Amino acid sequence: MREHKRMSEDIAVVGAGIVGLATAFHLLAEGHRVRLVERGGVAEGASFGNAGALAFTDILPLASPGILRKAPKWLLDPLGPLAIPPSYLPQITPWLLRFWRASLPDRYRGSLEAQGNLMRLASRAMDAMIDAAGLSGHVRQDGNLQLYESEAELSAAQPGWDARAREGIAFEHVRGERLAGLQPGLSPRFVAGTFTPHWQTVDDPHRFALALFRAVMERGATISHGEVSAIAPAAEGVSLRLTDGTTLDAARVVLAGGAWSRPLARQLGDAIPLETERGYNTTLPPGAFDVRRQLTFGGHGFVVTPLVTGIRVGGAVELGGLKLPPNFKRSEAMLKKAADFLPGLRTEGGTQWMGFRPSLPDSLPVIGASRASPRVLYAFGHGHLGLTQSAATGKLIADLVAGRSPSVPLAPFRPDRF
Repeated sequence: MREHKRMSEDIAVVGAGIVGLATAFHLLAEGHRVRLVERGGVAEGASFGNAGALAFTDILPLASPGILRKAPKWLLDPLGPLAIPPSYLPQITPWLLRFWRASLPDRYRGSLEAQGNLMRLASRAMDAMIDAAGLSGHVRQDGNLQLYESEAELSAAQPGWDARAREGIAFEHVRGERLAGLQPGLSPRFVAGTFTPHWQTVDDPHRFALALFRAVMERGATISHGEVSAIAPAAEGVSLRLTDGTTLDAARVVLAGGAWSRPLARQLGDAIPLETERGYNTTLPPGAFDVRRQLTFGGHGFVVTPLVTGIRVGGAVELGGLKLPPNFKRSEAMLKKAADFLPGLRTEGGTQWMGFRPSLPDSLPVIGASRASPRVLYAFGHGHLGLTQSAATGKLIADLVAGRSPSVPLAPFRPDRF
């Protein structure tokens, strides 16, 4: 029997990942009634297995002039930091062309400015949300250490650090005893590092998201489990149809479905070039190594993060869509490198994971209204920065719903920019 549930003057948030949860939190704080609609478990997509960083200093778009020099070498290595399965190449070619255009110097500068604006808001909004939701026990500020195997590698990274310096981001290049003190036990192949002291991490991304979910539910949100198959603007609102035949009506809808958002946006006439970065990791048992803070091995495209649930080794980019089976050889390759870089790392007993990061060619999310109706708002495409930018996105969506001037200029994030 088909169920029809009317939600007069409510807001439906499609997606209960970290972006959807942060959006719900901000809307509830302004007195709206909110219903989450989630196709799977709460925060069980990219929000489950990410690296746990609140990476407010990570302002450099992936689409940059520098990456074009690295990409050909990486693409030749099927287990390297950037890979595309050959069978997927025809499908992703249009996205790659947009990625190339976004890496041109003038467009890169525009994306860098937009990312800097969003990150400044993200830091303020996350601090406020953590305080209001009582999440401070899930967050630590022990910094990040980016590691280099040569002075030449550090010199090549310097333009990026210069850009961060212009944004007022604190960092320190370290060597010798200072480097060893920040992370004992490193392989001597690493001759230098850059320490960003204000970098934050969460104790475990899934635990953090579930704590936010509890705060959202305590404030009166409801949740429906099911996959949205259609969004249809109506005279006085928006109708959602689920695959089980259920229909939900709302005054407004926020589409925060991450990697699954593209077909729903297409139904509304918005051809948004959303692709999927398939991220891999292995979480080793607690105590596998004395990791003092998140370590970034930028030349190899992965990080090592200490969590309360273990040591997480993961990262890299595989552009392969939603349908191809996981290639856990990528996880194994990163783990092998981690064992070389951290001699003594115990690699047994780990749990492998693969998740889908929703990525756009210019490394900026989509935040704004659908062309089909101002009652449908988009909040997706954050790539590997969903956790970091979640509270800022929630704040911006709340601004749009209230008719306020947004906290940062939204033109760089508009859905029709492509």
